[in-house]
Parts: sequence; C-alpha cells; structure tokens
Amino acid sequence: MINDFTLGVEEEYMVIDPVTRELCSHDQKIVEAAQKIYQDKVKAEMHQAVVEVGTGICRNTDEARREISDLRRTVAQLAGEQGLLIGASGTHPFSHWEKQLMTEHPRYNEIVNELQEAARSNLIFGLHVHVGFQSRELAIHIANQVRYFLPHVFALSTNSPFWEGRNTGYKSFRTKVFDKFPRTGIPDVFNSIEDYDNYIKLLIKTRSIDNAKKIWWDIRVHPFYETIEFRICDCPMLVDETMAFVALFQALCAKLYKLRLQNMNYITYSRALINENKWRAARYGIDGKLIDFGKEIEVNCRNLILELLDFIDDVVDELGCRSEINYVHQILENGTGADRQLEVYRNSGSFESVVDFITEQTLAGIK
Repeated sequence: MINDFTLGVEEEYMVIDPVTRELCSHDQKIVEAAQKIYQDKVKAEMHQAVVEVGTGICRNTDEARREISDLRRTVAQLAGEQGLLIGASGTHPFSHWEKQLMTEHPRYNEIVNELQEAARSNLIFGLHVHVGFQSRELAIHIANQVRYFLPHVFALSTNSPFWEGRNTGYKSFRTKVFDKFPRTGIPDVFNSIEDYDNYIKLLIKTRSIDNAKKIWWDIRVHPFYETIEFRICDCPMLVDETMAFVALFQALCAKLYKLRLQNMNYITYSRALINENKWRAARYGIDGKLIDFGKEIEVNCRNLILELLDFIDDVVDELGCRSEINYVHQILENGTGADRQLEVYRNSGSFESVVDFITEQTLAGIK
C-alpha cells in the first residue's frame, strides 16, 4: 500500500522588498534563475509578486520534505541575489493588490479578461498537495469521502489573518478572497469518474471553461494526473507545518482506501454541511467549534483534530510519516500561523514586524 500514495507538493511564496516589506515584482528573474537549476519546478504566477514551486513525484514524506525544503532554500537564495526576500503566508499583511503588476501570459490574460477584478485582486498564496492513486476511478471514490475532513486540516493551516493592513477577524482570509472565483470551495459528490468527466465536458461544451484546470475546488481529481489534489490550505509559514498537512492528506487517503478494502465506507456528507465547518475553520482556526455531523453537535475543533489523528493512526507507521503527524500536536500547542502572526502584531503593533516574522520563519527548520 505504501507505494500507491505518492506525493507532490506545491507552494506559492510572496516576493518582498526588504526595505518597505511590501510585495514587489521580481520581473521573473527569480523564476528564470531557478529554472536553470530545476527546469519546471519553479514557475511564475498571475501576479509578479508570486513565485510557485512544485516538487516532483515523491514516494514518501521524507522525499517530499527534502524537495520542498531545497526549493524554499534555493528560491530564498536566488531572491536574495536580487536584493529581495520570500515569505510563506496565505496573504501579505498590508500590501494592496492594486499596486501589483500582472504577469504577461496568454492564460493569465484570459483569466483576467474573464474574471476582471476578482482575478486582479486574487493576490493570495496557497499550498496544494497531490496524493497519487492507482486509477481516477478510485480517486473519485476517495475524494467524495475525504471532503468531510478538509475543514479539520484547513483549521490547522490557517495563516492569513490580515488583508491590506487590516485585522480581518478571520484566521484565514485567503479563502474569502478566493471565494470570488467561480468553481471554488467544497465540491459536490460525484457518483463515478464518468459522472465527473461528463460535468467537465458539459462546462467545456457550453463554453463555461476551456479546460478542466479552471476547476478551482478545495479538492479535485486532477484532470491530467491520477492524483487527488488538495487545494484548501493557506501556504504554511514553516516547512514542518507543510509536511504535517502533507502527511495528514496522505494518511487520510490511505485510511479510506483501507476501509474500502474491508468493504466499508466513511459517511459522505453534503457540500452544504461541510461548508458550515469550512466557514468556522476560516473564522476561528483551531480555537472554534466544528460540527460533528454524526452526533449532530458542536465539538471543539481541537478535539475533532485529535479524533482525526486516532482515525488515521493505524496507517501512519506503514506510510512512514509518524514524525510529520506528531507535529500536529505542536501546532495545537503553539498555535497556527495565523495565531502566531496575530501575536506578533499584538506585541509590536507593526505590520512590518509581522512581515519580518514571516520571512524569518519561512526558512526556519530547514537543514
């Protein structure tokens, strides 16, 4: 079973002027320099103040950690050579999107032309985790069930409390910004991969989209790879946090597959219900309450996360990700990225200090 759940990790980083602490364009110089080292593992994004990195196919969390750590370290070094910094957060604490340059590219031009201000203001930074499957048929089956757990992991990943120099009151405001896009959020249940593919074909036929990559849900069966792509998390400040979320998603997929082999399924809940928990996670992070749909009661988010850890425990050692999973307890103790950003702001009263904290933490723990 271990080799079935391969991993791919993508992160989006802020490019920051070290003097003003504002987001700034790197004129694609970081990407150009990185591509000489990594080829296609470092890419431009729609805004010029963003750099996206992505690992290759990793057999386990150890390989994924080595690759994403190396990418963070190298991109930071290349940014430094341009007199710039990188930072890992779901949003920048105070930069305004109106001041940021867009990347000149046919795909981005098309998205901006269609979505207008929703696209231009979409200056956010996420974590995407791919988990490999034997087939897309199996992937859609697991994706239907794993949707229930998305708010749990999302609550742990919250790392965007500020937007344009304001404390938003949310632990993840990134998701509120992204909600302006079509085809986002928790997806519906699909009865089969054919059901999913027919949905895509209908959207293409009716010129709603031109390809399946314009499905921007929090989780999707990838249109080109045999993977489930988890897209709900803010970009984590620490690489240890990234790897905890990677391990959680991998272990959830492995556990649900194990149940399937025993002719058991996890209950499939509606999009409307799961969205209630997603909103609570965005607003309160790990300090709020989520709904236990089975018991039909509110439960402290932290308690539900501990229940999640119990649920996946019997596959963790086989996957070899025990240390990554154990890091969840440190997040519960020390707070999420959002909690730590808010603490720095409370102590300093300075958004610049929050940016300094983010840029320092981005390379913390990378050997």
